[in-house]
Amino acid sequence: MNESFEMQQTMLQFFTDPILRGPTVGCMLMCLSAALVGVIVFLRRQSLLGESLSHAAYPGVVIGIAVAGAMGFDESSEWWVSLLVMSGAFISALLGLWCISFLEKRLKVKSDAALCFVLSTFFGIGLTLASRVQFTHTLLFRQAQSYLFGQAATMNDMHIWIYGGLSAVLIGAIALLYKELQVITFDAAYAKSLNIPVKAVHTAIFILIVLALVIGIRSVGVVLMSAMLIAPAAAARQFSNRLYIIFPLAGLFGLLSGFFGNYLSVKVPEMLEEPGSVEHMFLPTGPMIVMVATSICVLSLLFAPQRGVFVRALRIASFRFKTISDNVIKSIWRQSNGKNITFQDIARYQTVSKVYLKIVLANLTYNGWLRRNATGGYELTHEGSAWGAKIVRLHRLWEVYLVDYLGACAERVHHSAEEIEHVLTPEIENELVKLLNDPKRDPHHKPIPRREDDL
Repeated sequence: MNESFEMQQTMLQFFTDPILRGPTVGCMLMCLSAALVGVIVFLRRQSLLGESLSHAAYPGVVIGIAVAGAMGFDESSEWWVSLLVMSGAFISALLGLWCISFLEKRLKVKSDAALCFVLSTFFGIGLTLASRVQFTHTLLFRQAQSYLFGQAATMNDMHIWIYGGLSAVLIGAIALLYKELQVITFDAAYAKSLNIPVKAVHTAIFILIVLALVIGIRSVGVVLMSAMLIAPAAAARQFSNRLYIIFPLAGLFGLLSGFFGNYLSVKVPEMLEEPGSVEHMFLPTGPMIVMVATSICVLSLLFAPQRGVFVRALRIASFRFKTISDNVIKSIWRQSNGKNITFQDIARYQTVSKVYLKIVLANLTYNGWLRRNATGGYELTHEGSAWGAKIVRLHRLWEVYLVDYLGACAERVHHSAEEIEHVLTPEIENELVKLLNDPKRDPHHKPIPRREDDL
């Protein structure tokens, strides 16, 4: 109880401590904005766009530093320097976006080539300018470096107001354009038929993307910013197909990434440092934020209820187990005719290993579908016999459907029926009975077992 209370107090400290509050709240706002815009980027399959534009913003950062120095501002004028840097980054990123559009539409350059060209060209220009600014404005140059690699730990309350304002603008724009975004993202042609101004909305989307990038590069840097666009959106996508759920989930994952990135960057070094050690360990906040976001994304990819890899593997394994159980019951039903069947008789018609088959037989016995007799063999219970008859009935009904209704060759329908018999529902069975006029024999002249309620 005391440990839980202490942890809560420690977490609360990140929102009240004057030193920790700026980085924590500022990064959370940044991650929230990036995650919401990232949903649009992710669903539009433009994941590399964030990478290109974040690098394209760097020349604007350096030019903003140069302008601030030329106007006589120094490190003490942090508000004006930040404003000039963000304005420069915004304009530079918009210019990069225009260049991408020009290359794709006018010069017919492929999208990936245009993105790579703008990324490398603008970033190279930024580094070239930075090499000059480091001599002309040495003190301010360190701020340009912080935008390159991120330096969230130096943020203060002023950055909360700046990022809070930008985030509010971004969230408000998404809320106002939600319906248009929804239609255009999934069906642009349909949006045009509804007289939605597609070009105007596209322009607004690109401005939102650039705005989110400008908000984020101060925290995680130009190099890592694209990860904060994509990771929360990709994680949220695993839990739902509905946009009104994906947006809040992505925002939540972004907030968690921003908070725990700051929390771990402070607490992990404290836990790993040896008492009395003169060497101090440091974990940069920006990369920690990206690592947390990536961890959330990986866990979502693995364990999401519908799309998670492990959950899907469990569903596949469960269906395979059911299919083999069906085949075992069907095989015994066909062979037994009231007599017991040995393990070797069952294994002869199954393709699974003997160990797996013994597990299946043990499960069927435990659930009352089979029973062991005095000789050690297996025989069906009443429930097992009804199950076997039902599977054979569905198999032969499907064969009749393929031959009589679709005109398939009788010699080629067995394999299809072997697959479909495990997934036919009672509703489909009733439809087949009506469609085929309740057939009594399959195409091979074998009797079709009757349903229990027909007996």
